Amino acid sequence: MENSFLVSHLVTWIVLAPAIGLVIVGLLRHVETIRWATLGITLIALGLMVGLWANFDNAASGMQFVDRVPLPLVSFQFAVGVDGISLPLVFLATFIIPLCVLVSWRIDNTKAFMMLILLVELAVTGVFTALDAFLFLIFWEIAMIPMYFVIAFWGGPKRIHAAIKFLLFSVAGSLLLGLGIEALHHVGGTFDLLALSQMEYAPKVQFWIFLALFLGFAIKVPMLPVHGWIADAHGEAPAVGHVILSGLLLKMGAYGLIRFCLFILPEASASFAPLIQWLSVLAILYGGIVAMAQSAIKRFIAYSSVAHMGFITLGIFGMNQQSIQGAVFQMVSHGMTLGTLFLAAGMLYDRTHNPIIRAYGGLQQVMPKFAAILTIFVMASIGLPGTGSFVGEFMILVGTSSHSYLLVLLALIGIVVGAVYMLWMFQRMVLGPVTPYVSTLPDLTRREMVAVIPMAVVVLAIGLY
Repeated sequence: MENSFLVSHLVTWIVLAPAIGLVIVGLLRHVETIRWATLGITLIALGLMVGLWANFDNAASGMQFVDRVPLPLVSFQFAVGVDGISLPLVFLATFIIPLCVLVSWRIDNTKAFMMLILLVELAVTGVFTALDAFLFLIFWEIAMIPMYFVIAFWGGPKRIHAAIKFLLFSVAGSLLLGLGIEALHHVGGTFDLLALSQMEYAPKVQFWIFLALFLGFAIKVPMLPVHGWIADAHGEAPAVGHVILSGLLLKMGAYGLIRFCLFILPEASASFAPLIQWLSVLAILYGGIVAMAQSAIKRFIAYSSVAHMGFITLGIFGMNQQSIQGAVFQMVSHGMTLGTLFLAAGMLYDRTHNPIIRAYGGLQQVMPKFAAILTIFVMASIGLPGTGSFVGEFMILVGTSSHSYLLVLLALIGIVVGAVYMLWMFQRMVLGPVTPYVSTLPDLTRREMVAVIPMAVVVLAIGLY
């Protein structure tokens, strides 16, 4: 692509596409038109992302495609750009959202739901590209709103309880994040993230700002012991809600840890790193053990997600090139893998409204397409070589080995535990005799296959590449 106005402002267009789409969908009335318009807008954003990736200079360091627009009457600016860390996460967001539209094609209150999906895309792409701390906080807050309504209006029987719990934890994290960002602005005199990362801060100042920012991001990840909201949120969310939550919103917290804690407060990050790494390994083991005790499929996958996110935070606070690259790699792979596992669980729940694992059995005979897709993502979840998760986990472990072989050993035990509980779940649900409960279930529709096959292709392509 030749240098043009569109190419030089690609990041801005990616962020603005869902915002423009919100206005368009808001003016439409016919349900079928709303569905196709939403799908078209999200595919345009994905096309822009492909153009961004094609024009991204892998040899260059620092931010690319930077746009800065001063805003009148306020002390912050619209500033966006991407680097090697944010680029794959923007791809993850623009890739997942069109698939969410396909999965929710027949959902009730279509217009409201599609507008919430576009709002999620706006917020998440904004978070991953913002170069102004206050703008980052605005997008961060916006992302909380659609997820609350998705759980509260389209969730399961205990959806109100789960939505309020999600909201309370999110607000607590946002308050801490706001305090940390305001403290950075007070000390540094600017909200510019690139300028803030070039400044030096007194150790005591770093300590308190880091603590506020870290806790705010840790709630979103979520890390132990502030993970209490995730099982309820996943247990009650609809199928698409799982994909958005696991695939995108959790990655916002991990991305914030890199962009704010590591890049702006490196000394405080190094001081806290040993403690955070031990908490991460504890999360890997705890998530796996608690997952094995779950009888409901969604809560089972939710606790496995806690374990997988433990790998990501372990890599982030390895604070070397291999571990951080592995963490970013794992963010993308986890978003695809766990997002699709949640999607599969949601598809089953939509057919039966029964969340209990033991109610299902012999699915390979009744739903062979579903069983094939589930096989791929169970293997990806346990880090089978040839899948994206293997690459991410391997790089994280190599980076962690420079700090402690004991941490690596415990993380490896966590991988074994993960293989045990995932394969145990797979055996109970897919293999064996067909239970009467599932004997008449329909297999995946063509639309559902179109939604999940691209995920499988990307997970395998990343791992093989």
